[in-house]
Amino acid sequence: MLMKPESIKPDYNLYLVTDSGMTGRENLVRTVGEAVKGGVTVVQYREKTASTAAMIREAKAILALLKGTPVPLIINDRVDVALAVGADGVHLGHNDMDPVTARKIMGPDAVIGYSVESWQDLDDAERLDVDYYGVSPIFATPTKTDTGKPWGIEGMQKLRGLTGRPLVAIGGMNTDTISETLMAGADGVAVVSAICASENPLASARELHQIVTETKYNHTQ
Repeated sequence: MLMKPESIKPDYNLYLVTDSGMTGRENLVRTVGEAVKGGVTVVQYREKTASTAAMIREAKAILALLKGTPVPLIINDRVDVALAVGADGVHLGHNDMDPVTARKIMGPDAVIGYSVESWQDLDDAERLDVDYYGVSPIFATPTKTDTGKPWGIEGMQKLRGLTGRPLVAIGGMNTDTISETLMAGADGVAVVSAICASENPLASARELHQIVTETKYNHTQ
């Protein structure tokens, strides 16, 4: 059973989703390290093409660099990989293992995220034992092409009024869209290309973290 250390309490503010196609496989772990130094608060390891063995190696390397930080490692889709490396949790979509089974396998302390791409998804998810929702896409984006119609800012506002669970917005999150998305009710923003495609992941993460921090501070004043 996967047990999440008590010190790990997810802060969803700036949620990095990895993409080895953008970073290059040889630079993936280094990019994650730089992003964490810059202020990323959650790392989701998402890999669609590597073998299971390669995924386990990379996930272990990422977990090693996160050791001693409050940043949790979430594995996209693959409960087996999460268990193999001792990750903090998984993020599940509609074609992955169902959250009920995942919770039974991983235990009560695992972080389980669930993708919400429609109003029906929200209705279904509210009955599940999951920790947060990945709301996608907020805006159209080339990194997520298998999703439905974008929620937009109005959709995020409506979602916020219908659930008390944390909402992590993904899809088109960058320096131009983060503030309005947070103001609309998102608890955090998930970024892919804004960091993974950057020539300077450290600087990019710092800039994004500053925007998130300032937006949330100003919103509470």
